[in-house]
Amino acid sequence: MRKLIFDHALLPTGWEQNVGIEVARGVIRAVHPRAAPDGFERVAGVALPGLPNLHSHTFQRGMAGLAETRGPEGDSFWTWRQVMYRFLGNLTPDDVEAIAAFAMMEMLEGGFTALAEFHYLHHDTDGRTYDDPAELATRVAAAAHETGMGLTLLPVFYAQGGFAGAAPTEGQRRFITDLQLYSKLVEGARRAVASMDDAVVGVAPHSLRAVGPRSLGEILALAEEGPIHIHVAEQVKEVEDCLAWSGQRPVAWLLDHAPG
Repeated sequence: MRKLIFDHALLPTGWEQNVGIEVARGVIRAVHPRAAPDGFERVAGVALPGLPNLHSHTFQRGMAGLAETRGPEGDSFWTWRQVMYRFLGNLTPDDVEAIAAFAMMEMLEGGFTALAEFHYLHHDTDGRTYDDPAELATRVAAAAHETGMGLTLLPVFYAQGGFAGAAPTEGQRRFITDLQLYSKLVEGARRAVASMDDAVVGVAPHSLRAVGPRSLGEILALAEEGPIHIHVAEQVKEVEDCLAWSGQRPVAWLLDHAPG
C-alpha cells in the first residue's frame, strides 16, 4: 500500500486540501480529505480525477505515421481512409489486442482512465466471420482488463458503403454486418465484459451513410440501458451527400427520425 497526500484535490464534493490517497496495485483504495500528514508521502500540487476518452478506435494506434506523409494533391479524410483500409489487411486478433493494450497504456499514462471504444473491426482479413462473432470485441475487452482501463465497449453496426444503400467497398469487408450478426456481436461483447467491474456495453450505428433508416430503429432497441453512439457527420462531403439523399443535414435528419 502506498500512501500519498496532495496539497489540493478535486473530489465529488469540490476542492479539498491535504487529501490523502491510499493506492494498492495501481488502484485508489481510499481517499481522506484534510488528512494529517503523518505516514503519507507528500506530493506538491493538485490531483484531478482521471479523464474519459469519449471516442476511440484503438487499432488505429498501430497505423500512426502511415498517413502523415504528403501524397497526391487532394489528400483528405477519404484518402486517409484508403491508407487505413490497407493497414487492416494483415491485423490478427493477437495484433488487435496488443495494439489496444498499448494504446490504453498510453492513455492511462496521460491521465485518461476510461475509454469509449467505437469498435467497428469485426471480421477476419478476408471478411469472413470468426467462429465467435465477437472475437475482436473480446480482444478489446481483454486489453482493458489487462491495463485497468475503464471501458465502454461500443460494437458498431456498419451495413452499407454510403447513402441510399450503396454497396460496401472491398476495404470495408472487415466491418460489414447484418442485423442478426450484429445482435450476436452485442451479446458477445456483453459476455466479454461481464466480469469487469468498470465496463459497460452500448450500441453504435456507425453513421447515416453506413446504416439505413429501417435498420436504425432495430439497432437502438438493442441498447437496453447502455449508451448509444454515432458518427453524425465526419466530413463536409458527408453532409453534402446526406442533403442529396434526404434533403436534410445529418443532425436535422436524426432529430426528425430517430427516437429520443
